[in-house]
Amino acid sequence: MAERQQGRAGGTVVAAGLMACICLGGTGCSGSGAAVDNAQPADPVRALQNAADALRDAGSSKARTSMEMATGGTRVTIRGEGTYDYIRQRGRLKVLLPQDPAGEQEHRPITELLAPGALYMKNRGAGVPADKWVRVDTATLSDGNLVTGGATDPFAAAEVLRGARSAEYVGRTEIAGTEVSHYRGTADLGRAAHNASAGSRESLQAAAKGFATAEVPFDVYLDDQGRIRKIRHRFSFVNGHHRTPVAVSSTTLLYDFGAPVDVRLPPAEHIYAGRIAEE
Repeated sequence: MAERQQGRAGGTVVAAGLMACICLGGTGCSGSGAAVDNAQPADPVRALQNAADALRDAGSSKARTSMEMATGGTRVTIRGEGTYDYIRQRGRLKVLLPQDPAGEQEHRPITELLAPGALYMKNRGAGVPADKWVRVDTATLSDGNLVTGGATDPFAAAEVLRGARSAEYVGRTEIAGTEVSHYRGTADLGRAAHNASAGSRESLQAAAKGFATAEVPFDVYLDDQGRIRKIRHRFSFVNGHHRTPVAVSSTTLLYDFGAPVDVRLPPAEHIYAGRIAEE
C-alpha cells in the first residue's frame, strides 16, 4: 500500500498548502505563512470512538487482513481476504495459513464466517469432515477471537477503538489512492467492552481478561467520512503453550464500501461436534 506522509502532529511543516511569500520591489515579507491542516480534528479520541459507527453507516466493505507473530523463533504471517456486513455484524473470510518452515506441508485455506458471538471455520483441524463446520463461541476464547481465528473481526477491530484513552493526530497520508488521516494511540479493552455494541461486548470482555495486558497500542487511518481504511493493533497474547506473552500485530484494510455481502450461517446438522486434532 502506498503511503505518502504529508504532516506530523505538532509540526510546522506541511507538504501541501504552504503559502508562498513573494517579495517585490525590495519590500519585506509580511506574515509567517504557516500552513493550517484543516483535517486535524479538535478531539482525536472522539473521532476514533466514532469510527465503528461510521462503518455501520457505510453498510459493508471488502477486507484484507494480516496477522504477524513470532513463534519458535520464526515470524509467521497469516493472511485473509473477504467481505463484511457492518449492520448485521457478519463477514466471510478466506484465511491462508503460512507454509511449514520445512516446506513439507501446505495448508488448505480456512473459510471463516464471522457473526456476533460466534466464529465458524471450515477446513479447520485434522479429522474434521470436509463438509462440516467448526463453531466456536468467541466469548469463551481468552482473546475474544481478536487473535485465535488468525484474522481480527473487522467490526471488532473498530470497536476496540471505543476504548481509546489517548490518541494523537499524526498527519495526512494516502492509502490506495484515498486521502486519509493517520492517528496513533492506545485503547483499553475493558473500556472498549463497556462501550461496545451488544454483538461485540462479551468477546471484548473476554479479551480484556485474557490478554497479557488490556492496553492495546494502535495506528489507524480514517477517510474523510470517518471510516477506517487501515488499522493496526499490537496485542500481547498468552497462548496455551507458552506462558510468556507473544507479540501479535494485526492489520486490517477496508475498501470498496457498499460491496455486496452474502453470509449464510451453517445449520446445526452441518456443525462438527467431535474433537479437533492439533496441527
